[in-house]
Order: sequence, then structure tokens, then C-alpha cells
Amino acid sequence: MNPRTHMQTVLSLALFMALTVSGLAQDISATFDSANKLYGQGKFSEAVAAYEKMIQSGTVSPAIYFNLGNAYFKSGQLGRAIASFREAENLTPRDPDVRANLQFIRARVQGPTVSPAPWQRWFAALTVNEWAMLTAVALWIWLAAAVLIQFRPALKQSVRALLWCGGVATLVCGGCMGAAWSGESTKTAIVIKSDAAVHNGPLDEAPTGVTVHDGAELTVLDTKNDWLQVRVDNQRVGWLKREQVVLAQGA
Repeated sequence: MNPRTHMQTVLSLALFMALTVSGLAQDISATFDSANKLYGQGKFSEAVAAYEKMIQSGTVSPAIYFNLGNAYFKSGQLGRAIASFREAENLTPRDPDVRANLQFIRARVQGPTVSPAPWQRWFAALTVNEWAMLTAVALWIWLAAAVLIQFRPALKQSVRALLWCGGVATLVCGGCMGAAWSGESTKTAIVIKSDAAVHNGPLDEAPTGVTVHDGAELTVLDTKNDWLQVRVDNQRVGWLKREQVVLAQGA
């Protein structure tokens, strides 16, 4: 193949890829607009199906999960709405609209539910990646100060405070990163049934101790076959069927 023919082939391939991407973007936009139209017409179940179809096809964005959460809420499915907003929150941490909708729906959940502790909310103020970046910056400051002292001993007194602050900041940020990672690693069971009986053991025949309701968020402690052991509150632990919940990451 001569150079000119090769260049023409490359350009043709690039043009084909650009047109393909453009076409896919237009299709995605049209599908999203169609789902939004269904929502605007009050056809919330149909809108849910349209948003879910986009997600199943691999199209994921905060806007899709946000609108899906609204559609689920309008169709009376609190648990699935909370799960959708939590997915949106994972993609856009600290988004005020997502947080406001989550708080609004959580306030309407009846019965016991596990809320994140204040320290968990504090560590969740930043993502694990953001805490890792802060830790790296603090570590580099500490290393720079240590190297400077080695090469310029006369500056030891002046740099000592920077060295100390860099070391403390590294330890603090590293600890916060670990705590944030631990919080994100926690699995939460979000109840999607109107009433879900919590059993004392992972068996249908096991006695039930309490009933949780649609939208309750419960920390997962263990799994066994099709059952999940969950923390109902600070005193009670029980088992729920897997089909009664959707799982989410984070407290």
C-alpha cells in the first residue's frame, strides 16, 4: 500500500468512527429525550422502563440516574428511588440536587432504617480518590522538607515546622482515606418491598422479629444462600431475603 492510499484509509476510518460516535450520541440523546417526555406526560412506569433500558445498554450518567430516581419516586417506589439517587451521588458527589432529593425521600421512609453515623458523613465529604490526592500532596510536602534539610542543614530550624506539619497531615489524610474507603466498601441493603419481615435466621420457617418498609437502608453483615444478614438498628440484627432488597455500596 502506498503512503497516499494508507493515509486515505486512515482518514476514512477516522471519519467512520467520528460519524459512528456522533450517531450513537444522537441516538442516546433521542432516547433520553423520549424518556423525559414520558416522565413529563405522567407516564412514570414507562419512563422508568426507558431509563432502565438505557442503563442496561451501558449508557450511564448522573442525569439518567437522577431522572430515574424521580420517576421511581413518582411511581411510589421509595427504595428503588433511593438506590437510583445513591448511584447518581456516586457519580457526582456533593451535588446539591441529588442530596436534597435523597433527604426528601428518606424523610418519608417508615419504620427502622440505619442512618450513617456523623463520623461516616464527615469522611464521606470527600471521595476516596480525593482523600488519596490530599494524602499524596501532604506526603510530597513532607518528603520535600526532609530532602531540603539533608541538602541545606542551615535551614533545619526554618523547615522543621513544615516537616512536622507535612508528617501530621500525611497521617491524618491517610487515616481519613482509610475510613472513607471502609465506608464505601460497606454494603447496604435497600428495601424495595412495602413490608419485609426480618427473620431471626436465614430460613422461611425462622420466626420474624420486626418488619421493615420500602426505602429502609440496612447495613449488610453477612450473606447465606439467598439471604442477607442486616443490622436493623443498634440493638437488632436479622435476615432478609435477597429478592426483597437492592444492594448499594457505602453506608
